Amino acid sequence: MSEPLAPAPAAGAAAAGGPVALLVTAWLSARRSENTRAAYARDIGITPPRRPGRAPSWLAWCGQQGVHPVTGVTVLHVARYARQLDDAGLAPASRARKLAAISSWYAWLARRGHISASPAAGTARPRPPGPRTPPAPALTQAQVAALIHAADTAPGRQRARTAALAAVLLLTSARLSEVTGADTADLGTDGGRRVLWVTRANGRRQALPLPGPAASRIDAYLAGRAGQAGIRALFATRTGRRRFPADVRQVLHRLAARAGLPAGQARHLGPRLIQHSMTAGAGR
Repeated sequence: MSEPLAPAPAAGAAAAGGPVALLVTAWLSARRSENTRAAYARDIGITPPRRPGRAPSWLAWCGQQGVHPVTGVTVLHVARYARQLDDAGLAPASRARKLAAISSWYAWLARRGHISASPAAGTARPRPPGPRTPPAPALTQAQVAALIHAADTAPGRQRARTAALAAVLLLTSARLSEVTGADTADLGTDGGRRVLWVTRANGRRQALPLPGPAASRIDAYLAGRAGQAGIRALFATRTGRRRFPADVRQVLHRLAARAGLPAGQARHLGPRLIQHSMTAGAGR
């Protein structure tokens, strides 16, 4: 039976050593390729990255979540981290390598009895890119207006939340993980403008200006939540839990269908297409 492990390392402190770092080092010692050992050490987080990255290392992410990287991780945690890598816009090869490192480490831990089973077993990894397909055309101003109208008129009791969520994604530069990770306390003003403070993938805080249509819809949505004290998440479920980026993608796809977007755009509607549309719009 293995010895008790220390508390989860704080974000950014994984390289300081300790039982978890020793387990990672022991696992890496079996890797023959020096380049692979170095890359996996950065991916897991016992050595610092060569330059600021778009997403935290695995141990840093576990520290941010307050999860012990050996004894506290579940399949859901690995899936959430995989979605964050996707939302951060990493290349498929980089995402696949990071997930391969996590999967290999937990398989090693399971074989040596440190854990009963690997929480990363069966985790889907990005496939190598196939033939390049032309990107979906940028959204026009009329299509953005149609999407906002579709959100404003969406059926169901969560219409105000859908309208606010769509307006923030369509009218700001926020990513899915930034929006779903935002709290009501992140709303504020900066230089007299309404803003939403988000945490970028590199850990830097940034104030995103909220245009009037987005700010007014957030206000209407939160007014309907006035009797639900204690909910921190800006965009929460009916039970007060934070929404997952995958849930928001489904909402966007339903809105695209209601707005009558072409199939190619509807299928790819997400942060990248929205960002591309905003960039194209700024250049018109």
